[in-house]
Amino acid sequence: MSKLLTLEQWARETYGDHSPGIDTLRRWARESRIFPAPEKHGRTFFVQPTATYIDPTKPIAHAAPAKPRRGSLAEKIMQERGRGKTA
Repeated sequence: MSKLLTLEQWARETYGDHSPGIDTLRRWARESRIFPAPEKHGRTFFVQPTATYIDPTKPIAHAAPAKPRRGSLAEKIMQERGRGKTA
């Protein structure tokens, strides 16, 4: 298991000299904008070294829905609808 970093250490490693302030980092932790979520021990948040910031304004890409298996009931219904046989 890797060692946990404080929010300040994580920000310094992730953003370098232009890391956000501690108040911003704490707000991100409270609002679940860091994944995986930071752990709070006492008054200090600790983060996985591989954690990333999640921008809430950008949608998360979802996988395309799976196609029905061949011969499944859903596929048969879709074929019937294509032939004009609707209930």
